[in-house]
Amino acid sequence: MTGVEVAVGVLFAWAVQKARRVAGRADAEVDRALDSAMDELHDLVSARLGQQPALLELTAEAAEQAEEAGTEEAAVPTGPVRQRMQRALTDAAEHDADFAAALERAVQQVQDARNGTAGQATAEGAGAVAVNGTVNVTAQNGGAAAMTMGNVTLNPPQPGPQHG
Repeated sequence: MTGVEVAVGVLFAWAVQKARRVAGRADAEVDRALDSAMDELHDLVSARLGQQPALLELTAEAAEQAEEAGTEEAAVPTGPVRQRMQRALTDAAEHDADFAAALERAVQQVQDARNGTAGQATAEGAGAVAVNGTVNVTAQNGGAAAMTMGNVTLNPPQPGPQHG
């Protein structure tokens, strides 16, 4: 299953990061998008695996490495712990298609956050418009406004007291 290896690495980094925060050694400024995505992945996996030994081992090893200092990027689970966690995630995903899909989405969110693409909008095709953020489109005095608009015919203003 694609993404399992990434998920294990992210879960380990999440556990190291949390252990460092508890110890008061977390960086002052944490990337919110990445932090949020990692939290969501951890919540998904811990809800599915619960107290399975593989997850408990991964968390314990992460706490141990966090005490030894270094960066989250340098922190990696040992081969046996990583393999047990990959097996646990693969087994869970093979038996639960909804979990497998949610795991893939969560891993993609982490990767997007790491790459700085979280929350970016994309659009494809003729006339496509992509917006990331708020768009306000207004029209005044009998005009027309839209993000995209085909052929528009506005009735010309009729002479009257306000149009002279």
